[in-house]
Amino acid sequence: MRTTSWERPLRVAIFPIAGDNSSQTYAYIGRLKLENFQPIATFMAREANRYGLALSTPVEVYLAPQLYRQPPFPPFGGNPIQVMLWSLQTRYWAWVNADFKNPPPHVRMFVIYFDPAFAKQVAHSLGLQKGLIGVVNAYAVDSQDAENNVVIAHELLHTVGATDKYDPNSNEPRYPEGYAEPQRDPLLPQKYAEIMAGRFPATSREEALMPAVLDDVMIGEKTAREINWTR
Repeated sequence: MRTTSWERPLRVAIFPIAGDNSSQTYAYIGRLKLENFQPIATFMAREANRYGLALSTPVEVYLAPQLYRQPPFPPFGGNPIQVMLWSLQTRYWAWVNADFKNPPPHVRMFVIYFDPAFAKQVAHSLGLQKGLIGVVNAYAVDSQDAENNVVIAHELLHTVGATDKYDPNSNEPRYPEGYAEPQRDPLLPQKYAEIMAGRFPATSREEALMPAVLDDVMIGEKTAREINWTR
């Protein structure tokens, strides 16, 4: 309830973690600064203003020290008991390993970085509302900073109650809730992607594409209701 009352800023701490032993990954993490993640706070402030939220700064982002242990690996495709056990293990792991008091965060985002020279694909990222924890798999290269922030923002919104707005079988945004501007005429192409859909809707000539920057993303009306920005 506290995290979705929006009476005061939601404090979000980002904990970088190396997902491999690549020198590129460690060098990238070593030069990370808070400024790398400020677009997330800017995006949330812009969208909050669009919905008339009284709080001008809904999210404050903080960069926590690097962690040297990885969280439990999620059981993709596991049964509900396995998923529940993983959730409990992850929350306990975060309690033990993620000590950050400057200031104490409401939400902890664990961003695991991989060298793209060795990891051509990364595992799906996750956000847990219970425990207010996100686990994001990202690429350790400067050119991916903006796209990494799109994924972090998506998982952050999961922690405050937002649900996915895409078809899990096709990854296509669901109409109308997965469209940033469902009333647009003509409907396609969409100018913006809905943050919880994760992609621009496909046209007859192209596949659905992930937005490269948060400037190309909006929070749709259903997502705004889920996070208590509107009714």
